[in-house]
Amino acid sequence: MVDTDSGWDGRGGRGQRGAGDTRGARAADAIPDGRIAAPDRRVALPGRRAAAPDRRAALPGHRVVAVSLVALAALATGCEPGTATGAQDASPPVRATPAAAPTAAPSLTRTAPADAKPRTAPPPSPSASTAPPAPAPDPTTARPAPEPSTAPPPRVLMRTGSESDRVRELQARLRQIGHFGRNPTGYYGSVTADAVRSFQAKRSLPVTGSTDEVTWQRLLAMTRVPTAAELRPPTERPVAAPDERCLKGRVLCISKNSRTLAWMIDGKVVSAMDVRFGSEYTPTREGVFEVFWKSRDHVSTLYDTPMPYALFFSGGQAVHYSADFAANGYGGASHGCVNVRDKKKVAALFDQVRTGDKVVVYW
Repeated sequence: MVDTDSGWDGRGGRGQRGAGDTRGARAADAIPDGRIAAPDRRVALPGRRAAAPDRRAALPGHRVVAVSLVALAALATGCEPGTATGAQDASPPVRATPAAAPTAAPSLTRTAPADAKPRTAPPPSPSASTAPPAPAPDPTTARPAPEPSTAPPPRVLMRTGSESDRVRELQARLRQIGHFGRNPTGYYGSVTADAVRSFQAKRSLPVTGSTDEVTWQRLLAMTRVPTAAELRPPTERPVAAPDERCLKGRVLCISKNSRTLAWMIDGKVVSAMDVRFGSEYTPTREGVFEVFWKSRDHVSTLYDTPMPYALFFSGGQAVHYSADFAANGYGGASHGCVNVRDKKKVAALFDQVRTGDKVVVYW
């Protein structure tokens, strides 16, 4: 016998509630056999893909309830919106907290850690900022490179061609220490330049032949002040005994043997000086003559050479100053004239000799 008032029509399972319990009826209508399909608990495990809901829940007639339950399950697992189109493509779930801000969409490229090295290292830069620092020099052994000298060369005081009392003193001082073998003349010629070179070489000075400040100061320190006789000796060689033709009157007594000229008045020597003569091809005439012409600044018309303080006694032959004789000594010869190398002495002689005074040239 069936109880028609109980609300059970015989199709339900045991233990079903009556019609008065509406919650039981809704649950029974949702899923056949009276079971509610819960979402697969595997979706809450990290690292695993979300399991699809039981497809048996999506039967015709119950599709609305099944879709609602799937949406409720997705909300409970924290799925990020817009990252999947189906349950099988869902990302691993992240448990949401009330205070957490929405998570940005994941990047499509993988970012390397901050301290990771690139797979292909760039070539080393040649700049100084990446090069290893150079080792510092040892302060006990390192020496700075010598800087080039910027000091100007010493000033030249006398050189070839100079003529002065200082040149005469230079020659006298060089003679004191054996570098100049003649009497001072006051003219800086090749003989004086050679003497200076000899002095400079022996004292380890720059060998120039010119007298600079360093050479001059070294010479002053090694010598004494020359006497008057050392500065102005009468001749380089002893004056020869005068010819008897020179003992009376005013006479220019010239000896080829001693190579000297003595200016004599009544047998007394007033002054004496070194002289040189012509070569064998242009010899100086010998004999007794007289001065017939004086020319202070004479220039030879035949040889185009200066003949200062010229005292003509025989044709074109004269007693005169010779710069070549002063410079080169007896290494040369005249064209027949009587050369004097001491300019001051021959200048004084020029002022004292008068036209008509006697000239004696002898051996």
